[in-house]
Amino acid sequence: METPKNRRRSFIKKSALAVAAGAVAPQFIYSAKAFDQIAKTDTVGHGNFRYEVDKEWGVQDPSRVPVNDCHEMVLDSKGRIFMTTTGESNNNILIYDRSGKVLDSWGRDFPGAHGLTITGEGNEQFLFITDPNINKVFKTTLDGKILMTFDRPKEVKGYSKDEQFKPTETAVGPNGDLYIADGYGENYIVQYNAKGQYIRHFGGKGETTDTFNCCHGITVDYRDPKNPTLLITSRAANEFKRFTLDGNHLETIPLPGCSICRPVIHGSNIYFAVIVTKTWDSYDGMLAVLDENNKIVSFPGGNEPEYNDGILVPPKYDGQTFRNPHDVLIDNDSNIYVPQWASGRTYPIKLNRI
Repeated sequence: METPKNRRRSFIKKSALAVAAGAVAPQFIYSAKAFDQIAKTDTVGHGNFRYEVDKEWGVQDPSRVPVNDCHEMVLDSKGRIFMTTTGESNNNILIYDRSGKVLDSWGRDFPGAHGLTITGEGNEQFLFITDPNINKVFKTTLDGKILMTFDRPKEVKGYSKDEQFKPTETAVGPNGDLYIADGYGENYIVQYNAKGQYIRHFGGKGETTDTFNCCHGITVDYRDPKNPTLLITSRAANEFKRFTLDGNHLETIPLPGCSICRPVIHGSNIYFAVIVTKTWDSYDGMLAVLDENNKIVSFPGGNEPEYNDGILVPPKYDGQTFRNPHDVLIDNDSNIYVPQWASGRTYPIKLNRI
């Protein structure tokens, strides 16, 4: 029989291999016992981005509303919060209200439910759900009807089998084009029009300016409304990369020590979860706020940001706030909601803006 000690050794070994590979998509269930002694943090963050932590906000009865790994959250036009969670025996989409009450849940077609993007307006809003476990992306209605399914893009010669396509995130452009980030697969960004027709692809695995080491997250940056761009994570390289909407590299934003999940833009700032800073078995993640000059101004759950000759000093975890934060959702009052990955089946946390 496998002992807890042996399981721990196995986890550390597998985590090290995953980090070295840059894919970082292991399927482990962590015990919450490591956090039994963690005290609730009163406030986190720095400067104008400080928050009170509410670790009870999303907590549910697991016998009625079970979760596994919780990945991403989005807000619809009615103020409802949608969240992806993995599992074959539970619904993969949970719908919260702003108070933390679960209003509804649906979906057994997305056991590895990961990326979550909302698009459209009013009653015509839709979701894009990525599932790297079953190698698909789905477009759905807000009540779970599947409208479109995207499989491995056969137009891309870099794929020889379906299992190579492990999409982690999507973004929707100003004209309705869909961009799929294959973060756990071959690291291509694949572009389709609104009808689901292939347009182009770019990126791929590599260390050059226009390739990626785990393109885990992607969004469209509309802060310059006349010139929207793609902001894409290269997570294992601790970088953001900016591209034109047709796939030309514009800039790289290095963020040492930050394994970035996806960028979320709110106002003039970019928010993101740093899922890990050192090792995958140390639960040392935090959040980050990047200003319009690409400078970190707050590390909720970490130390005050430091720069040395213009280069970010790798951040340090505060030892108590998060358990592998995977995403951020910012509401209209600038509060932050945080789902967590591989965290002992924990429910999302809310940070109330001070």
